[in-house]
Amino acid sequence: MLIDYVSLIGGLVVLIVAGDVLVRGAVSIAERLGIPALVIGLTIVAFGTSAPELFISLGAVLDGLPGIAIGNVVGSNIANVLLVLGLPALIASTSCREKGATRNSIFMVTVSVVFIGMCFHSPIGRFDGTILLLLLGVFFWESVRATRCHRAENGHGDTAAAAARSCDEEDGAEVDLPFDEVEGVPENPALAIMFIALGLIGLPLGAHFTVEGASALASSWGVSDAVIGLTVVALGTSLPELVTSLVAAVRGHTAVALGNVIGSNIFNLLAIMGITAMVVPVAVPPELLKLDLWIMFASALLVLAFSYFHVTIRKPSGLILCVLYGLYIFSAFHLGKVG
Repeated sequence: MLIDYVSLIGGLVVLIVAGDVLVRGAVSIAERLGIPALVIGLTIVAFGTSAPELFISLGAVLDGLPGIAIGNVVGSNIANVLLVLGLPALIASTSCREKGATRNSIFMVTVSVVFIGMCFHSPIGRFDGTILLLLLGVFFWESVRATRCHRAENGHGDTAAAAARSCDEEDGAEVDLPFDEVEGVPENPALAIMFIALGLIGLPLGAHFTVEGASALASSWGVSDAVIGLTVVALGTSLPELVTSLVAAVRGHTAVALGNVIGSNIFNLLAIMGITAMVVPVAVPPELLKLDLWIMFASALLVLAFSYFHVTIRKPSGLILCVLYGLYIFSAFHLGKVG
């Protein structure tokens, strides 16, 4: 029992350190290349912080525990919205006016609908995995296009002006919020890349030890594998997103939080479930169809509403999101007890 607590606490320490260096490296690269904060969150940060979900889901399916595999993804997406957006708002208000947030939120909701449809035709097999990975390719292409538009807006000449007008027509009046100066951001590009690499290595490593310890403790509480996947494992693998967003909030880079949530949720559904389904078909536990998938969908709609109406998430709203997540965890354990 003691070793489980040591694993849990040790993993958390690694996550905090890795999240800090990852944000510093990402901020440095964003400032140097002129990439919008939202795009950084949607790609580098999102991919790095979603790596634990991939390792957990693949391992769970190969071990014959599909409840943990799919519960990990669904629970992580719920935690990303309610907790990862809620807690940082208690530190600093999070503006949802970043350029491209509405467009990417719509894509996230669409992907959620596709995924829910696949869940109702369980198991999620290789054909479904192929569709999810193709949608991931679309997401990558759109992220690259958004970056090119941003660079065109900052360029000169008639071509740049035309490209900027084209981007403005697509994105509406949304405002791009650049990164401010941050203490500890490496000026050397090689050092910045090393920071990102260390963060991407440390985050999944820390999440592994965290989830390993938490899962062992939760198993003794008498709940199903699906519940453990939806709560303890999902929360553990969402810690990188949470730590990264909290560090960003402390440093005044709240733009990272929204892009991180949207990007991570899209990665979870498309990359994590797509790759996992290509390896082994994933059976969907019936209990997920009744409540959890719909809470995930409602959370995605909430993010869309935040970005569409340019909401600023302040302390009261952040507190409400955290309370809602607490109620969800309580409900999941109460309804998922075995025996």
